[in-house]
Amino acid sequence: MSRQLRHKINKYRRQRKNLISTHKIKPEHWQISEAEAKLALIAKGFKVKEIKKIHCLKYQVSISFWDMQGNICCSFFSYRIFALWQREVEKLIDNCQSLKAWARLNYLMSYEFAYYHYLGETEQALHQALENRFLVLNSTTQSAAFSEVELQ
Repeated sequence: MSRQLRHKINKYRRQRKNLISTHKIKPEHWQISEAEAKLALIAKGFKVKEIKKIHCLKYQVSISFWDMQGNICCSFFSYRIFALWQREVEKLIDNCQSLKAWARLNYLMSYEFAYYHYLGETEQALHQALENRFLVLNSTTQSAAFSEVELQ
């Protein structure tokens, strides 16, 4: 493919702006338990009797389950409904070692919150974790700058 043609194609492609497409989180390798899937579906409002099958894909998970009436239901769900997603994002936030790294992650998270549905308590917890990490990094940066001034 010629360079000009590749540039024209790439020019109109959507930029990687979510946590999966930027390879920050790789949920297709997760081992989601039936209990965790059942809890997530119940939190979403489904009446689940038993989980039949869980199949992890790159951007979503396919779950087959029996509802309370005994019907088999199958649908695709976002990884964002699982508690494991929240734990992974909180690890990412805690691993930010500089304000620059935090700013990049904050930008991704603002995109995530704007374009993907998060459960209310999950979104609040992640906002709080981002804010807390910012305060820690900001105070660390200020104290490091203050100690440099004292040394001179």
